[in-house]
Amino acid sequence: MCYPLRTQLIINYQLFMINLDTSIFKSYDIRAVYPTQANEELAQKIGRAFAKYLNFPKTVIVGRDGRTSGESMKKALIEGLIKVGVNVIDIDLASTDSFYYACQTRDLPGVTVTASHNPKEYTGFKMVKKIPELLSGEAGIKEIKEFILNDDLPSDSSIPGTVESQNIQQEFVDYVLSLVDISKIKNFKIHADTANGMVGHFLELVSKKLPQIEFVKMYWDIDGNFPNHGGDPLLAENRVEIQKRVPEEGSDLGIMFDPDGDRFFVIDKKGRFIPGDFMTAILSEYFIKKYPGCSIVYDIRASKVVPETITACGGKAFANRVGHTHIKARMKAENAYFGGEVSGHYYFKEFFLCDTGLVTFAYLLDFLSTTPKTLETIIDEMLTKYHISGEINSKVADVPNVLSKIENIYGPNVISPIERMDGMTFEMGSWRFNIRSSNTEPLLRLNLEADNQDLMVQKRDEVLTIING
Repeated sequence: MCYPLRTQLIINYQLFMINLDTSIFKSYDIRAVYPTQANEELAQKIGRAFAKYLNFPKTVIVGRDGRTSGESMKKALIEGLIKVGVNVIDIDLASTDSFYYACQTRDLPGVTVTASHNPKEYTGFKMVKKIPELLSGEAGIKEIKEFILNDDLPSDSSIPGTVESQNIQQEFVDYVLSLVDISKIKNFKIHADTANGMVGHFLELVSKKLPQIEFVKMYWDIDGNFPNHGGDPLLAENRVEIQKRVPEEGSDLGIMFDPDGDRFFVIDKKGRFIPGDFMTAILSEYFIKKYPGCSIVYDIRASKVVPETITACGGKAFANRVGHTHIKARMKAENAYFGGEVSGHYYFKEFFLCDTGLVTFAYLLDFLSTTPKTLETIIDEMLTKYHISGEINSKVADVPNVLSKIENIYGPNVISPIERMDGMTFEMGSWRFNIRSSNTEPLLRLNLEADNQDLMVQKRDEVLTIING
């Protein structure tokens, strides 16, 4: 049957609304497959809904990552904002931490179009209310979802908003490097893999300010097809090349960023991937030397190396729930200078309590330029004492049943009460583990540590056998 154009548009709109997949609204952001789960129509609605949730701010920062859908999704988002009378500052291509910087320095809310490390077919949105506060599933994202589902969106304003373009890239890099004394940075050869994401361009600017650093470029060109490897450095297959090249080509270390640049990872001179626990301990030592007695927040999954290092250096250690909302709140409460997660998210008082890859790199350079030990020596020492599994994810059909089974098996033998801050942490004497469920998927996440490598492997496999039935 043939309908007039207006009727067809209404029918198509209703079909879109009925088929909206609400699973795209996550705990900390929106992530969806483009264009089947999210398209330009949804982007415009998100712009309208964001404006409504924040009671129509005068101006909003908008940015995007380098995905192939990013430009059109950004334009649609801007259209939604300006149609309801909100002005936009368009910073265009931006890493997530440079987007945070723009929101902080302009004292404005913002939305950036990004799907972080997800595969190329994804799009998404991270939304800032007021730095360091982002919209979350508990506050903001759920309201935006309801506005869209119920078609409870504001109509066009009689006075549309305006769009102003600003390039904040050099400004951001200058700020990052101002946090350390770049004249004291030593000569290093560094393999730097940015996974065809956003950070390569920023490292180009950094390299002009730090001529003493010899960068070996790995995939600095922005390419939303991610032709070389996936964007998540926590997956071993994405680290194969850099772990091989660093020792073969004589670099002092290797660094990796995820495509949106809010996470940071390190490979040592021997080609070993440095777990987030070890990096948290290293940066904790750095900050306690810089600010004696300062407080450090770390996530509950971390190895004992973190609290033991903090205590040995004279700092105050605070274990905390996983996730940026919880880490930031605890850092603020404890006036902490640094917070670290094993996932590669690092937070700094001097960067507005936000997570950032580039600032982490600057602080690491400063540390390595002032410590008498090499990075590989530090890691050698840690590996003789701390034996960790790293985070292992397992798909589970019935998460509550498996958690109950694990508690029944190990609960009677713990040497201290089960810690339930985030999931369950079992202290078993010569070994310990944390197990927690994913917020968004039928997954269990295991982090296990033991006093020696053989025991770690034995207990890791033992617990995984229970998890996998």
